[in-house]
Amino acid sequence: MPTGAAVLREFCGAKRRAGLASDMASRARLMPDSPPSFPPFPGWVRQGVTSESVDDAMFSAGAALAAIHPIARSEHPLGALWRHRLSLSNAAVLARQGGRTEDEAALRDAWYLRRDGDDPGPGGRMLKAWRHLGERSAMVSKDWTLRLSVLFEVRFSDALEDVVAQADKLMAGQGSAVAAAAEIAAASLRFVPQSEPLALWLADMVLAQRLKWPMAVPLIAGQIRRGDLRAATKAGAADDVWLRACALAYARAAAGAADLYVDLVRRADRLLAAAPKLRGKDADTMVAILMMEDAQPAGAGKTASDRSMRRLFERLVALGAVRELTGRPTFRLYGL
Repeated sequence: MPTGAAVLREFCGAKRRAGLASDMASRARLMPDSPPSFPPFPGWVRQGVTSESVDDAMFSAGAALAAIHPIARSEHPLGALWRHRLSLSNAAVLARQGGRTEDEAALRDAWYLRRDGDDPGPGGRMLKAWRHLGERSAMVSKDWTLRLSVLFEVRFSDALEDVVAQADKLMAGQGSAVAAAAEIAAASLRFVPQSEPLALWLADMVLAQRLKWPMAVPLIAGQIRRGDLRAATKAGAADDVWLRACALAYARAAAGAADLYVDLVRRADRLLAAAPKLRGKDADTMVAILMMEDAQPAGAGKTASDRSMRRLFERLVALGAVRELTGRPTFRLYGL
């Protein structure tokens, strides 16, 4: 399990910071709390995601982002899973736009079935960049130039440094978060035109910094269109065509992200309800991981064998608490 252990360490650390880890031997202490629910996404906002007016588009984007603001700021462990699923869908769209054949299932395989240290392939590297976007460590910009050069396989150059400097300036600025996101994307496309994914990554990051979110949320890459990106390079950030396209993309993306969170809360509550029925040695650990990770293979756990873990997942599937995500008889992956 290449990522589960790290996720569990983060979860246990959060529990300790909250003063709830005085007895880690207790099943209740290892279980995450039930995830919070938030007001439903406004129906009238959904109706405005095709507006022709740039002002109306910006209003829809603002209302949509305000609706997911409590989710984005929540510190519950389910937020990590929410971001992982959004990363996966965004990376799959980018892979398709880049002429690759990987869908979400193939990208998930490339990520979770690799061995530690293995190259996940071009599609998997794109997923890596988007998973990093949703991590707390990505919010610190001091080493962005080198990190983004590696993540997006672009040359370390003065142009890349200029884009990062512009992002820093916009993150500290005032005014519309959506307009700032549109501006950095347009600037990135002008300075580093060979990497559209980099421009969209920076847009989500600048948006998150402006909105004071603890971590960025992968949003725009799954909804922006290639033609819209061409408009950004032609006229710059002040152009109404690009600003409108960016605003409507954020409105659509926020609606989809809100729907995803509602679905994950329902699935997480089902898993927590089934957890007391589990008896495996690593059952509590795996429940905590499944609340935070997109998927897990049924491999050996810290104290349990391969066979024991397979039985645990079969039991969870039988209880309706998790799904088998591949449809294969072997090399299976499980998740909410």
